[in-house]
Amino acid sequence: MKRYLPIILAMMLMPGVARAQGMSSTDVFNPISKYFQRGSAESLSAWFADNLEIEMLGRVSNYSRSQACQIMKSFFLDYTPKSFVVQHKSGSYPINCAVGEFEGGGYRFVVTIQVKTTEKGNSIQQIRIERL
Repeated sequence: MKRYLPIILAMMLMPGVARAQGMSSTDVFNPISKYFQRGSAESLSAWFADNLEIEMLGRVSNYSRSQACQIMKSFFLDYTPKSFVVQHKSGSYPINCAVGEFEGGGYRFVVTIQVKTTEKGNSIQQIRIERL
């Protein structure tokens, strides 16, 4: 019995690992959504990859984490957040996406967020913001 104990324990833990991986791929958007809702560029930037692409109102560019933080800070100042709601989540490991509606400064926007999961964790690879 002692020699089977490690195998039994491993089998018991495997479903929990699978659930945890599944949760991280979809629930990762919960805190990100909260930071969009609050307009907290600093908190949001903690999720940024070292380099990420931001497409904002038709302009596309790659930014470092600190540059992207400044871009988002400026966006939130120009369009004071009123609401942000994720309307759709999709993807599979290692890339997941969420599409949400952001309302701020009297305007509505569609926001697409792409997150990559690696052994180091989750990071935002791309943010796309389009005015409705």
